[in-house]
Amino acid sequence: MGKQTKTELNRLNSISPKSNFILNAILLCYSLLCIVPLLLVIAVSFTDERMLAINGYSFWPQKLSAFAYQFIISMGNQVITAYIITILVTVIGTALSVVVMALYAFPISRKDFKYKNFFTFFLIFTMLFNGGLVSTYLIGVNVLHLKDNLWGLIFPYLMNAFWVIILRTFYRTNIPDSLIESAKIDGAGEFMAFFRIVFPLALPGIATIGLFAMLQYWNDWFLAALYINDPKLVPLAYLLYQVQTSMQYLMQNSSNIGGRAGDIMATMPSEAARMAMVVISVLPIVITFPFFQKYFVKGLTVGAIKG
Repeated sequence: MGKQTKTELNRLNSISPKSNFILNAILLCYSLLCIVPLLLVIAVSFTDERMLAINGYSFWPQKLSAFAYQFIISMGNQVITAYIITILVTVIGTALSVVVMALYAFPISRKDFKYKNFFTFFLIFTMLFNGGLVSTYLIGVNVLHLKDNLWGLIFPYLMNAFWVIILRTFYRTNIPDSLIESAKIDGAGEFMAFFRIVFPLALPGIATIGLFAMLQYWNDWFLAALYINDPKLVPLAYLLYQVQTSMQYLMQNSSNIGGRAGDIMATMPSEAARMAMVVISVLPIVITFPFFQKYFVKGLTVGAIKG
């Protein structure tokens, strides 16, 4: 390929400086729309509750206060226990769900798998129809015994049909069939071919799915509301939801509670505490996200092509 041909291809694959500027400006605006609300939440969480009532939300607190964080920490070991439960569920759940979805997507991405159409139809069928909340709850409690069990926070999210389709497409577009055939000729079985050859090559796609699963496990409170009554097994998201609900109830009924207790409840940091809860819940994810970013871009763009 001559130098002139390469120059011509580079010209066709590039965009004009004007278009590049417009795209960068759009991405910059979008980034600000994502970052600015988070900065506002952090600023409000460190603002004095009385100043919030007078001046409203502001990026520059008129009076700094960490009372909202002190109020949450004053709940004692319950917050620490909830953090441990959330980390445990997120780590175990993410690892298992990635393995389950990666192993399901691998055979249905292969042209030589005899039953790939059946298992693909079975997968898509679950996206269209399900048994509903009542039957799911009854099976979870009476058959699988997930009540007050950590598996109740893990098991229901092990498989996601949409993410499996993304991963299947990633395999098809990035793993040549000839590579797997060569591994078999050299004596590798299906599991060895997957874990020694396919898995490292599909790492961007698998890491992307892992990030999705991690966010789902970390932010979920619905499964805890369904299956968890034991306070020692409550995850962080559900604990914060309970605290917020309790605070609203006490604030609304503080006038009906006599004595000093009523005055204390009337001065509880409702707005600042709400924002402090948001900061506490999203901070670990914000710290973790940059480690996935290099895989996230490639994995999502390639896997997003359905076929």
